[in-house]
Amino acid sequence: MRIVSLLPSATEILFQLGLGDDVVGVTFECDFPPEAKTKRIVSTSALPEGLTPSQIDEIVKQRMAAGEDLYKLDRDAFADIDPTLVVTQDLCAVCAVDVTKVDDAMDYLGCRANVLTLDPMTLEAVIDSVRLVGEATGTEARASTVIDDCRDRLAAVAAKLDSAHARPTLLLEWTDPAFTDGHWVPDMIAAAGGRSVMGRPGQNSRGTSWDAITSCDADVVIVAPCGFRLDGATRLAEDVVRRGLLPRDAQVWAVDADAFVVRPSPRVVEGVEMFASILHPDRHGAPDPASATRVA
Repeated sequence: MRIVSLLPSATEILFQLGLGDDVVGVTFECDFPPEAKTKRIVSTSALPEGLTPSQIDEIVKQRMAAGEDLYKLDRDAFADIDPTLVVTQDLCAVCAVDVTKVDDAMDYLGCRANVLTLDPMTLEAVIDSVRLVGEATGTEARASTVIDDCRDRLAAVAAKLDSAHARPTLLLEWTDPAFTDGHWVPDMIAAAGGRSVMGRPGQNSRGTSWDAITSCDADVVIVAPCGFRLDGATRLAEDVVRRGLLPRDAQVWAVDADAFVVRPSPRVVEGVEMFASILHPDRHGAPDPASATRVA
């Protein structure tokens, strides 16, 4: 097979299924496992570098309103690779190249590759994405092993948290403007012994006001901005703390969002374990400082 992955999460799944040698094209964001960075890049960002969160939000809204692309698909690379399978998404135009652009490019080039679209909205659907990739690549047995491991680890977390109080938790997927958690993230919080106070399980993340955030009943705030690793998330968390925008007396944590929260791959199970360590350290142990840090 010659596989092009247009999603960092799909790239992670493909490598987990032992298909690293078959992956011949990836996006500029595909950085895990490290071997993914050796593959040919076929999709890059159309946004300038060095923007603040508010600038990113403004430019994204402007370009989407104008029907302009947020990602650049390298048609020459597609032609050179001539893939047999393309893995893409139709979940979020901000997160990856639009599936319609992929279809247009394939039509233009006469590419006859199969296209697998992954659009999970819940934690269970994220795990099931492994099955879909396994079926598309003939690696069903390995996919079953990965899925079983995910479910065993979630069951282990649940066993440790049996009868624990569900802590009111606010998760921020963006900080300027403020966006609370959606898609599979409220499920992650619930699986970790929390209660998402402003999340939308199985629905898109949405913007909200800082007044609503300040007045919510969360006693834990997790800052997990999409596209940011721990260092960037920490800077943004420190900023909202300085501005006095969060619920009084709430614990504030920054986490490695790209690794464990916003990419719908099996690593979100590690995200559940990390959340459990933040919310219930007495039962699950302290979080790994390389993955999460307390800001306030």
